[in-house]
Amino acid sequence: MVLHQRQAASMELTASARARQILQRVFRGYPGSLAVRLWDGVTLSFGAGAPEVTLIVHEPRLLRNLILFRDPLRLAEAYFQGWLDVEGDLYTALKMRDHLQTLNLSVFEKADFLFAALFIGGASASVHAAPALRSFQTVRPWRAHSKGGSREAIAFHYDVSNAFYRLWLDEQMIYSCAYFETPDDSLDQAQCNKLDHICRKLRLKPGERLLDIGCGWGALIRWAAKHYGVQAHGITLSRNQYDYALENIRDEGLHDRVTVELRDYRELQGEARYDKIASVGMFEHVGLKNLPRYFDLARRLLRPGGLFLNQGITQDREGWGESVGTRFINRYVFPDGELDTVGNVQRVMEHAGFEILDVEALRRHYALTLRHWVERLESRKAEAQSLVPESIYRLWRLYMAACALQFEQGTIGVYQILAATRDGSPDRLRLTWRDLYD
Repeated sequence: MVLHQRQAASMELTASARARQILQRVFRGYPGSLAVRLWDGVTLSFGAGAPEVTLIVHEPRLLRNLILFRDPLRLAEAYFQGWLDVEGDLYTALKMRDHLQTLNLSVFEKADFLFAALFIGGASASVHAAPALRSFQTVRPWRAHSKGGSREAIAFHYDVSNAFYRLWLDEQMIYSCAYFETPDDSLDQAQCNKLDHICRKLRLKPGERLLDIGCGWGALIRWAAKHYGVQAHGITLSRNQYDYALENIRDEGLHDRVTVELRDYRELQGEARYDKIASVGMFEHVGLKNLPRYFDLARRLLRPGGLFLNQGITQDREGWGESVGTRFINRYVFPDGELDTVGNVQRVMEHAGFEILDVEALRRHYALTLRHWVERLESRKAEAQSLVPESIYRLWRLYMAACALQFEQGTIGVYQILAATRDGSPDRLRLTWRDLYD
């Protein structure tokens, strides 16, 4: 009887009124300060003080779909498609997730919401809708982590446009965690710090052979050749990255010391070919089931006593299970991405025959790096929108800001793991790492 009366009263409300009713309940007790502006101009305020951020709902269907389908990804997709906008600090808006995850609705409230949702939004109320966002799930023709699948996945993420990445990366085009001596370092300086830190940690010497697995746009192999006199070789699966690296190797006169190939890591041939191997921000694409093969290959390619530096992202829980976060990453960002704990990564490395020499946590460095990238992307918004669809700009902005918060909160991390083969003596290494920090 009570439920029937609630439903009858609800039918008399307008779509805007129903939306206001729902939002008042959802954000009751919100700990921050927030405003929500609806498609008809009505603005609701929640919390104390002036709003830190304003959510602008252009589409009635956004609220309807969130309630009917109860899929949190639809909120992100609404932002990509222009159904939702954010005025103010994006990081503050993203922290709203904590409040929504703790929301506890009664049975009657859930019933009210579901009934009201049926009457919210029919025709579009927005002129802001962006082009539909591509989804890897709808175009993937390959099995995940197969050679063809890996090539397709890398193209999906990295072959957006070199010009787009150039807008917000540093001048050397490095798309991995920088290394900040101080929080005030510029992004360009911090990325140079990172390149040099890797070279020094690998104890590179003139004439040595260095392999970079997943070399990106070629910054590390060029830096190592110029500053440490090595013979450097890089591999990538991205055609855009490969062409860019070739051009820069030629322009800098490094063709006699630096080479690059468009090649899958599983296609690398030979035994004991390299003195040192680096892999930065690549093993996240390998797939957890393929990690033993990946590390076995690195060990096979190293000469006795050789050093291997693996830098990559980890998470605070074991395995790559189903969650909102994993679905978002695999659907829209890294189609083949999978993470595990740093402990599990080290265990696989040891099973492959490596001795772990040093593990360095760079979590705070990646949070700083991502905030730099977001700021630079936002500052060149108009240029970005001339290079890629509006939905792609929004995707990268949201993805990188959300990742910055995750690094700051510690749910994901990033580690440099330095290891040596067990079939040779690393006695040539110093007894301490003090020289790295002198």
